[in-house]
Amino acid sequence: MKCVIFGGTGFIGRALSSYWLKEGHEVLVVSRTKTTDAPEAMGRTSGPTFWTWDELKKDPSPLEGSHVFVNLAGATLSQRWTAKAKRSILESRLTTTREVARLSKLYTPGPEVIVQASAVGIYGTSYSREFTENDQREQGRSDFLSEVTEQWEAAAEEGFAGRRLVKLRTGVVLGNSGGAFPLMRLPFLLGVGGKIGTGRQWVPWIHLHDQIRLIDFCVKHPSISGPVNAVSPYPVTNQQFGSSIGRVYHRPNWFPLPGPLLKLLLGEMSMLLLKGQKVLPAAAIQASFTFTYPGLEEALTALKSSKQF
Repeated sequence: MKCVIFGGTGFIGRALSSYWLKEGHEVLVVSRTKTTDAPEAMGRTSGPTFWTWDELKKDPSPLEGSHVFVNLAGATLSQRWTAKAKRSILESRLTTTREVARLSKLYTPGPEVIVQASAVGIYGTSYSREFTENDQREQGRSDFLSEVTEQWEAAAEEGFAGRRLVKLRTGVVLGNSGGAFPLMRLPFLLGVGGKIGTGRQWVPWIHLHDQIRLIDFCVKHPSISGPVNAVSPYPVTNQQFGSSIGRVYHRPNWFPLPGPLLKLLLGEMSMLLLKGQKVLPAAAIQASFTFTYPGLEEALTALKSSKQF
């Protein structure tokens, strides 16, 4: 299988590339600039091949014969949400999605399946509601993340019309080598961990290994299309999340971080930590996907004992 990962030099992309290479697939990674992780730069003879967006605009022929496109590209959310940053967050997602769609039409028959990154933020935030793929956010409960994600998915639906499209709505991906978890864990390792804000906000999470396995599962099962929630079947509140970190890492869980202070420090971006949604992976479960790490403490224990993730 020939797989193309757009935005493939990031946290999830690197793990996905490694997983597919171990399975014997051919992997192309597309990023803004050439990476020093290329096989020849690392003294290796095998690995993914790397291409820039600009190179493929000039010559898209390396994409010919690709079976799978995975689009993970987009500007990071981890920046202060100024007006300029908000425009960058939205426009980077729309621009790259439209470009991937354009590239998918340049050879015949084109990729068999598109896995498009999305986010659970599309549901909006709630302390009490449960969300599956069949649910929509409440009327009048719009926020920046839900608006961005709705436009992101709409661009994918338009651009990839007629192809099998999986919209992977991802929560907090837990891994040691990137993503939010190293920063979430750090206060506990320093002995000053505790709940954030009220502690009642939901944290829809998934272990990196299950995130990668779910992408692979969606690709290999032609019956799967549309939105797929990439989250554990057992979401937890922020208070429960912190308590689990404390138990697994044998650190205190006593130092609360007040919401007003976080808003002062981070501005609107603080909603990433102060708000959340209880999201369930109904589509994955219905398709008989099994989680290696369904429970939070077993996921944290695996992360603590392994450098693989």
